[in-house]
Amino acid sequence: MKPLEPLGRAQVPGGEELRLYRRGDDFMIQLDRNELMNSRMSGSEEALAVMSIARIANRAAPHLLIGGYGMGFTLRAALAELGEKARVTVAELVPEIIAWARGPMAALTAGGLDDGRVTVVQDDVGAVIARGRAAYDAILLDVDNGPDGLVREGNDRLYTRAGLQAARAALRPDGVLAIWSAAPDAAFARRLRATGFEVEETIVRARSNGKGPRHVIWFAQ
Repeated sequence: MKPLEPLGRAQVPGGEELRLYRRGDDFMIQLDRNELMNSRMSGSEEALAVMSIARIANRAAPHLLIGGYGMGFTLRAALAELGEKARVTVAELVPEIIAWARGPMAALTAGGLDDGRVTVVQDDVGAVIARGRAAYDAILLDVDNGPDGLVREGNDRLYTRAGLQAARAALRPDGVLAIWSAAPDAAFARRLRATGFEVEETIVRARSNGKGPRHVIWFAQ
């Protein structure tokens, strides 16, 4: 087995330290001993984009908000699905994540950050949502580990009743709030419905080939 090569560290504001590693052609981002992201596991992040955009396919110039960037799989998949008139805002709190995307992980980024349809905002996605009023056709959240977070206590606010109400206010009529999670959460699904959303829960595999761990995406409309 090839050795694990450390590439960088990043302090999450109000949270823990992230570490970027490479083993051969594979990249990993870890929190303590927990692996948060792996470049071999892109399937569910891609599905987050593809399945969300399918739900707003009738819109000629949609505006998507993606939070956070991660390894860029959701953004890359979204750009492949969207037309020239679409706009994508990416909210990423940790500046090193974007620096890594432009540096050692540039091949994964595939130029997506330089696409003319993309705007990158260095900020908490919750704050970006709070500033929006009927601003987005879809909000795609892949923040922390889902509603049961690991990285930063502040991320939990996104998944509270107040956080979900803010997301609902930031969506245009019939807009979609799509939320990625590493595991099911029945209480969170109930909270989504109690906020006034129609909710569909979908199980997706972590790998693009349909294998790997099972992840969850909630589509709330």
